Amino acid sequence: MSGQLRMPEKRNFANIGLSTGVPEQNMQHFMSNSPWSAWAVIQQVQAEIAATPGLERGGVLILDESADVKTGKKSAGSGRQYNGRLGKVDMSQVGTFLAYANGSVWTWVDGELYLPEDWFTPEMAELREKLGIPAEREFETKIELGWKMIQRTHTNGLPFEAICCDDFYGQSSDFRAEMNAVEFIYMADVPHNTQVYLKRPVVGVPEAKPGRRGPKLSRSRVLSPDKPLKVSDVARQEDTNWRRVRVRDTERGELNDEFAARRIWAIHKDEPVQEWLVMRRESGGKCTYSMSNASPNTPFKRLAWLKCQRYFVERANQNAKSELGWDELEAQKYLAWMHHLALTILSLWFITQTKIEWAERYARDPSLLQQFEVDVLPALSTANVRALLRAVMPLPQLTPDAARAQVTKHLVNRTRSRKSRMKDRHRGP
Repeated sequence: MSGQLRMPEKRNFANIGLSTGVPEQNMQHFMSNSPWSAWAVIQQVQAEIAATPGLERGGVLILDESADVKTGKKSAGSGRQYNGRLGKVDMSQVGTFLAYANGSVWTWVDGELYLPEDWFTPEMAELREKLGIPAEREFETKIELGWKMIQRTHTNGLPFEAICCDDFYGQSSDFRAEMNAVEFIYMADVPHNTQVYLKRPVVGVPEAKPGRRGPKLSRSRVLSPDKPLKVSDVARQEDTNWRRVRVRDTERGELNDEFAARRIWAIHKDEPVQEWLVMRRESGGKCTYSMSNASPNTPFKRLAWLKCQRYFVERANQNAKSELGWDELEAQKYLAWMHHLALTILSLWFITQTKIEWAERYARDPSLLQQFEVDVLPALSTANVRALLRAVMPLPQLTPDAARAQVTKHLVNRTRSRKSRMKDRHRGP
């Protein structure tokens, strides 16, 4: 944690060990082989969040995924798969993450490494064993991993009022149905071409027309005359009422966009299901769409607020990567990925606790609002916390002896690497 929080770059295990005085071999063993439980650390963080005054109500869980580029298929879960950061299919390692947001607090609270289906073929058995992928692990979709995290976070006692997710997860009516079945409120983004009905559709098996030949009709279909509409078409309907809502203050001004909400019908397993369709039109004209099972009498401002909560998972992802070096992970083993996740979550929570304690300890001077002619003062950022840590815990400078030992070790490692490559070359295909 100390290395993650203080180092500016190249936060791999070897460099973190070097900067904190831990021998490289010890650090590698601690992260890649030592049997300590990553889940126990994550559980403790969730328990501490739940016990923090002021976080008992108003929190939301946000489900998202994040991909990191890999150079080959020697890291657990890596393969050619869609990388949202690149906007294309590439050799990547993908994690599914669960974030928690409550007011000015946001942090990761759980994660799972996604293992593509081809990782469970017999041909990959040797590599799975080599990388320490648990023998009991079976193929699970990203949606199944997300639902598992939501369930165990709830079981662990972390309170939340709603679940938000992007359209990859939201477009699954099965996923929305699972959340609805256990009465979890959701605000799930959906693609612009998702089809809905403005009136309750009649679904059933059509009666065979007199004289019709062939097998008996058995598949259900919509029998009512009303045609489905794309959610983007619903947004353009004359009777769709758009209203501007001031959702919250931001450091760059305020989130003050146009929103619309309509009760619509979707079809899940041949049954009509009524949901909210919540639409947001940003200042640049971009429209996004979400489905929600919130109560029919939910206030319009509450729907608009929920629609905008997914932003905080992007902040958590950015902090984990840019500030804590999550995407600088170079280890290959499954256990190393889980350990790195646990310590990253712990570091994010440490920063969050620091922000909370700072706000309690150092009261804002109201005169500053007048002095700067603003209505909101910025909160402490992750970068601010890291700067304070570097001031009170500066990274140690190498002594001449330590520098010579480091250079010697580096040269030895390069020599061994060359020897290994030459052996492979002489061995041939």
